[in-house]
Amino acid sequence: MEIVYVYVKKRSEFGKQCNFSDHQAELNIDIAPNPELAEQFVERNPVDTGIQCSVSMSEHEANTERFEMETRGVNHVEGGWPKDVNPLELEQTIRFRKKVEKDENYINAIMQLGSIMEHCIKQNNAIDIYEEYFNDEEAVEVTEEAPSAKTINVFRDPQEIKRAATHLSWHPDGNRKLAVAYSCLDFQRAPVGMSNDSYIWDLENPNKPELALKPSSPLVTLEYNPKDSHVLLGGCYNGQIACWDTRKGSLVADLSTIEFSHRDPVYGTIWLQSKTGTECFSASTDGQVMWWDIRKISEPTEVVIMDITRKEQLENALGAISLEFESTLPTKFMVGTEQGIIISCNRKAKTPAEKIVCTFSGHHGPIYALQRNPFYPKNFLTVGDWTARIWSEDSRESSIMWTKYHMAYLTDAAWSPVRPAVFFTTKMDGTLDIWDFVFKQCDPALSLKVCDEALFCLRVQDNGCLMACGSQLGMTTLLEVSSGLSTLQRNERNIASSMFERETRREKILEARHREMRLKEKGKAEGRDEEQRDEGLATDLEALVSKAEEEFFDIIFAELKKQEADAIKPKPMPQQPSSEEVQVAQEGEEATGERVGDEEEEDLA
Repeated sequence: MEIVYVYVKKRSEFGKQCNFSDHQAELNIDIAPNPELAEQFVERNPVDTGIQCSVSMSEHEANTERFEMETRGVNHVEGGWPKDVNPLELEQTIRFRKKVEKDENYINAIMQLGSIMEHCIKQNNAIDIYEEYFNDEEAVEVTEEAPSAKTINVFRDPQEIKRAATHLSWHPDGNRKLAVAYSCLDFQRAPVGMSNDSYIWDLENPNKPELALKPSSPLVTLEYNPKDSHVLLGGCYNGQIACWDTRKGSLVADLSTIEFSHRDPVYGTIWLQSKTGTECFSASTDGQVMWWDIRKISEPTEVVIMDITRKEQLENALGAISLEFESTLPTKFMVGTEQGIIISCNRKAKTPAEKIVCTFSGHHGPIYALQRNPFYPKNFLTVGDWTARIWSEDSRESSIMWTKYHMAYLTDAAWSPVRPAVFFTTKMDGTLDIWDFVFKQCDPALSLKVCDEALFCLRVQDNGCLMACGSQLGMTTLLEVSSGLSTLQRNERNIASSMFERETRREKILEARHREMRLKEKGKAEGRDEEQRDEGLATDLEALVSKAEEEFFDIIFAELKKQEADAIKPKPMPQQPSSEEVQVAQEGEEATGERVGDEEEEDLA
């Protein structure tokens, strides 16, 4: 069957009629060669031509209809009863059972099904199809593929005046959303008309943010509440602490008063593990760490001054720029400072001076990142200057592991939540480095150029597969790492633990040796001082001896001269004593002899 469709159109709408005819070819233009132009021709030698060997491919994109999923629950109740029997009434069910058991068909059906059921029971007893033969083995996948990462999505700042993405926070339920804080950290260089808004993005819709947060001052930090996913905590550039409830809209729900807030931008905010889920604390470069309760956020509940001299003087405080709190260690928190010193603090200390427990120093610049290992909380990761360092609480003199000095400054770092030996770092040249120190210690396992501008912040999803990086121009890149970097490897926990312990022991040995050398040098310096003091004393002794000799000889010479003078003088003639003088002298000698005899007897007694 032929299908014919006739188009009907007026002749006047066809246009001018075309008349075609056959005729011979005609020459319209003939251009003769010009010898002058031929002389000006220059042959190019050699000639390079690029050739693409692969097949040219084209890529097409289409927006398909979004598939919406919804969860529904089904309530299962006891069934099989007739409509007139209520299964909740015990008397009705007993009466119905007796009625059915008296039926002959019921007895026949039970007899037929009984043999089949007995066969199945015996079969199940013979073979356990659910038996686990390898319970002792760890269910760990070992992947041999090379580490890799790919870009999934890019979220760009919708404002015309671009700002840096300074902080990221994943939604605690399902990680379907990402909160990004935008601000300009160049002191007094913010352009006129710059927006203060920060945004919450839906991962499936990168074209438009889901919600705009409108603070009074640009946000430097932004954190989701892990217990209430509708509440967010923000640290402002002017030092205030702001709180949002996404159910109430874009405006600030609670805001701290400016008199009791920080004096500098708030660079760190962390939610605390509490029963109410409303406690948090913040840090700023003004040298203060403040505790807050968002139910009464007008002023802080407690303030700790980061004065390592323990004198509680704000002018001596170190500027805090990063914070770390681990829920498994509820009494401890750590602060990274602008001066490159990590301060370990105790929340439950009675006096303010006792709240600063110890310090770790080793960086040449501000501590931009500080995070404990999720598997081994005694070990923590820091980033400052051109290196990333891994520390142990048992070794305070120096770090136990560190990366090489990079050409670009490091800006942020984070541990992998699923692999204890993997961590990520970002740099000022726009590079993301993924380190796996079980696989390679000297160089990163993967180095990826994310963008041309500097990367400022980094946050890893809880499952370890996705991560987000914020750049200087407000571009947030969503990356997916390969399964090898997001899957726990065989015996990786034991290997990482042994490496941490080995490096800690090595550092302790080096610290003891260094301490011994310093004591020796101190002893040598003290010995040199004593020698110099002895030499001084010897010099003084010689001078004193020479002076005593001079005085002695002067006295001798004076006595000799006196004797010579006495010898030169004429001596008078002696006179004969009278009889009375002779008698008095004899009596005196006898009295003297008696006194000497009495003294000798007393000595003998």
